[in-house]
Amino acid sequence: MKATVWAGRNSVEVQSVPDPKILNDRDAIVRITSTAICGSDLHIYDGYIPTVKHGDVLGHEFMGEVVEVGKAVTSLAVGDRVVVPFPIACGACSACGRELYSLCENSNPNAGMVAKLMGHSPAGLFGYSHMMGGFAGGQAEYARVPFADVGPLKVDDDLTDDQVLFLSDILPTGYMGAEMCDISPGDIVAVWGAGPVGLFALASAYLLGASKVIAIDQVPYRLELARELGATPLNFAETSVLDELRDITAGRGPDHCIDAAGMEARNGSTVVDTYDRVKQAMRLETERPHALREAVLSCRNGGTISIVGVYGGLMDKFPIGAVMNRSLTIKTGQCHVQRYMRPLLERIRSGEIDPTVIISHHLGLDEAPYGYQIFKHKQDSCTKVVLNP
Repeated sequence: MKATVWAGRNSVEVQSVPDPKILNDRDAIVRITSTAICGSDLHIYDGYIPTVKHGDVLGHEFMGEVVEVGKAVTSLAVGDRVVVPFPIACGACSACGRELYSLCENSNPNAGMVAKLMGHSPAGLFGYSHMMGGFAGGQAEYARVPFADVGPLKVDDDLTDDQVLFLSDILPTGYMGAEMCDISPGDIVAVWGAGPVGLFALASAYLLGASKVIAIDQVPYRLELARELGATPLNFAETSVLDELRDITAGRGPDHCIDAAGMEARNGSTVVDTYDRVKQAMRLETERPHALREAVLSCRNGGTISIVGVYGGLMDKFPIGAVMNRSLTIKTGQCHVQRYMRPLLERIRSGEIDPTVIISHHLGLDEAPYGYQIFKHKQDSCTKVVLNP
């Protein structure tokens, strides 16, 4: 089969790789009809995620048709149309019992590897390095889905792939980012990053009762899309984010701040931006925490910082003093996708959410290298690339 594989820093290729096979009785094989390039994939593309090897199949947002099931899978049948969540979860461990599916205790066969960096291992993830399990991803024609009796969500044909594909990751991730804020009616929410997750976070904040959402980015077409979704756009390259947020909130700061930017955030200050880029390049820190620093310093006293942008290791100059002295609450996590898929499916069906608004490009699988290029470099007004094998 054909698949998108990592070929070195800033390089992916579409190559022929072996077809996936059933390896466990709880496996299923899915013929992929739609998959997508995620902002998290760019961290791999840029070379910042350790334990990625040449030839690894990328991608963790995918859906398709079940073509084979293991003997223990009774909840799926050949021919079922499914969306596959990006965290792999067993459904039986302590974490899964608490619906903390991205912390599954049984799905990462390389748990010892990641525990050396993080203390304990989270769940295995599709297409996201060997320390996260080494599972082949979904930017391919077929994928093996472990624990298929737990993860995949069956969907009817009344909704298109474009409407339901993002239930695999970014829609639940954005929603969880807003949900972790415990928004009360009338609250003001600021979102750093107007990429796909940030856009879904701001839309979800409104669904949960926010009165105003401010979207912070520097890419004009992304800020314009945020405006169309009801947010107040703020270009960090043109103004002081801290000053603007104080002005908008009468000096108090936003009630809740969502970091949807993560480890490769940029900053309007050339000095600060250069400082972190140099330290990251020299491996003296693994993150560029501009967005998170601003979120902490901007948030009102007693407010909430919600982090759904991906971080992988260590950062420098984190303002912990502000967090402690100003009674800020930090909530974060890889999304527990399985918890949100069905409720969000119903919101899509009812018309409360239209995930298709973020799609800018449909490409064939063979065009994946081009898709990565335009997504990374914000070319051709690219907000989200969907690949159709």
